[in-house]
Amino acid sequence: MSVPAPKPEWSEPPDPPPTRLRACQALYPPGGIANRTRDRGPCLGAIGLSASQDPPSNRWRSPDVWNISLSAFFADLGYQAVLAIFPLYLVLQLGAPVWLYGVSQALAYGGGALFGYAGGRLAERYGRWPIAVVGNAFIPLMALAALSPVPAVAVALLVAGWWSRNLRTPPRRAMLTETVAPHDRARAFGFLHALDVGGGMLAASYALLLVFGGVSYERILLITIAPLVVSTLVLLRVRAGRGTVKPGPTPPILPLQPETKGGGRKLERRLFKGILAATVLFGFASFSIGFPVLTTARATENASLGILIFLVALGVSSVVGLFVGRVSRRRVLLLALGGYLLASGGSALFVLAAARTADLAVFLLAAGTLGAALGVVETFEPALVADVSPMDRTARNMGSLTAYRSVGLFVSNLALGFLALRNPWLPYTYAALAALVATLVLLVASGAGDPTPGPARSGRG
Repeated sequence: MSVPAPKPEWSEPPDPPPTRLRACQALYPPGGIANRTRDRGPCLGAIGLSASQDPPSNRWRSPDVWNISLSAFFADLGYQAVLAIFPLYLVLQLGAPVWLYGVSQALAYGGGALFGYAGGRLAERYGRWPIAVVGNAFIPLMALAALSPVPAVAVALLVAGWWSRNLRTPPRRAMLTETVAPHDRARAFGFLHALDVGGGMLAASYALLLVFGGVSYERILLITIAPLVVSTLVLLRVRAGRGTVKPGPTPPILPLQPETKGGGRKLERRLFKGILAATVLFGFASFSIGFPVLTTARATENASLGILIFLVALGVSSVVGLFVGRVSRRRVLLLALGGYLLASGGSALFVLAAARTADLAVFLLAAGTLGAALGVVETFEPALVADVSPMDRTARNMGSLTAYRSVGLFVSNLALGFLALRNPWLPYTYAALAALVATLVLLVASGAGDPTPGPARSGRG
């Protein structure tokens, strides 16, 4: 009786790489990646993942997605309250000029650009999870600004905590990309943004109630330390990102576009550069939400209404981020029009409100419009970058995204701080025009065409 020959192992590569790639894509199809264990290692190498990584699951709301998103929720539950209270604490209580607040935000975002880029590079070398945890653990420095009656020291503590936040953002985004299938990235980032900003909305709510109840700014700032600590504890539970990502042996190949070795990759690089160019220009148009908080508080002579503006912006942003994550087509066009162009409209509404030609309703409408634009931008920018990034360069490219945005925000916040010295509506005029330019740049660079989300792939080859 003859014994059947043993089935050859995948580790013995009898087929040329394209044949193996097709076989592995059949085993782990982009539209339905299965959590299999048999013959996993070589197949994952063929499609661009390291053998130590589990393939993403069809159930995109996995425990890692929940833990990453909940960590973001608790982080925003803490530091968004700091962002709402700090301008009031610095300007109204410590008596610092408005331009110093602008300088504080410029320093936070300017240095944050370097920390964001460093976070992506360090994540490639040491792993995404440890860098994300270390950065997250030092965000409570922001809250310690309450301990200093000296404006310069308070600014330094806020800036240090913000730099830590920027350090952890790229690896955290890359960890999320690692845990979901490519076609679910927009949903996952929309879910992350919804919980992220949802925590911020609750932070603004309790800050508003505490201010209305007469609690001091210092005490509110110190209260925020508790949810920030919880955020780091939740992030410790994440399994993704604990190892470095090694490039696979095959060149990048997109599903349904097997001939993209030349022109397809050039198109992806062009879109990536276009996103970065539009991001830095949109950064020039963006500003810390503290500026509308101060503008509203001064115009209405009511600090609680300033925090209400903060609350409306975050609330609308959270809802929009949750729903636009379901969109799978025309995302570049939606980013340009529903993100950057809508932000231009929101800033224009603040021009009307700050010029005192409108009442509180226009302040609220302007805040809601900016919040909706932020929801679109924070969902689609990282999702599109993930779609055009090889697996081993995802963290680096997310770091570039954070750095480019921060460079723009450095210029914007510095400009707004000094423009506000002349009149309250001039800063928002500048922001509206800059957002309009960012819209045009993205449309021209991309042709409003979307990348095709494909399986994880190597940056080499």
